[in-house]
Amino acid sequence: MRSKNTSIEDGFILVGFSDWPQLELTLFAFISIFYSLTLFGNTSIIALSRLDPRLHTPMYFFLCHLSFLDLCYTTSTVPRLLINLSRIDRTISYGGCVAQLFISLALGSTECVLLVVMAFDRYAAVCRPLHYTTIMHPHFCQALAIASWVGGLVNSLIQTGLMMAMPLCGNQLNHFFCEMPVLLKLACEDTGGTEAKMFVARAIILVFPAALIVGSYANIAQAVLKLTSMAGGRKALGTCGSHLLVVCLFYGSAIYAYLQPTSSYSESEGKFAALFYTIITPVLNPLIYTLRNKDVKGAFLKVLGRSRD
Repeated sequence: MRSKNTSIEDGFILVGFSDWPQLELTLFAFISIFYSLTLFGNTSIIALSRLDPRLHTPMYFFLCHLSFLDLCYTTSTVPRLLINLSRIDRTISYGGCVAQLFISLALGSTECVLLVVMAFDRYAAVCRPLHYTTIMHPHFCQALAIASWVGGLVNSLIQTGLMMAMPLCGNQLNHFFCEMPVLLKLACEDTGGTEAKMFVARAIILVFPAALIVGSYANIAQAVLKLTSMAGGRKALGTCGSHLLVVCLFYGSAIYAYLQPTSSYSESEGKFAALFYTIITPVLNPLIYTLRNKDVKGAFLKVLGRSRD
């Protein structure tokens, strides 16, 4: 991020929610509780999936990756946000800002691809039940997971590289972490060409996966409508409903934040939208996937029974 303003090399000031000082204490308590629940919920899913053989299936394999992503994503932003809210330090170094930008983009992009993989898994389970175990072979599942991580890293490398090449003016970020739309607001030259390339990259990683997910669920809906058994239809919808809710929560907030033109992006609204996909969605994912899931409840009770013995 070479800039005419050399103070950028010394770091950035994260404004956070200092514009609303009356909210800072409430937000600190709220975010601390949600962060603790995120750590507990997602760690529990990973542990249960490893400990209970009944959960050694493709669905829970990918769910473990999603839980690990949520753990990393929240940890890349929340500790710094809590420090900001406590008014101890509102600054972040130049290197720390670049690292936070790269990590958050990589994890967010990986989740975009991983949700497509999970939609394909549900499509295979509902629409191709007789061939499911053949299609979702463990080696194929591992390849899909690796592809999700590699795709996220490549997208992040491209966008972070383009961002670092932009000249920036000023060192005050009206946000609680170094996020792409806010950094673009600091561009001090006409960077329309570079911004267009970055917008295309963001659109590809958001819109294309979303379209694939919609297509998967359209096929699932057709398969469910053909079922003559009401019980079979409810079971099929139950396997997909939780995933579809996660998709709507994640993509809805991400598309709102990242597919707006820089000129119309509202930093104040962006901060609250970012709270949704960095704080709320990661804590809801374990609840959404396990609240009505008999397998996870059974695994939890089994592990709890062992600990009592």
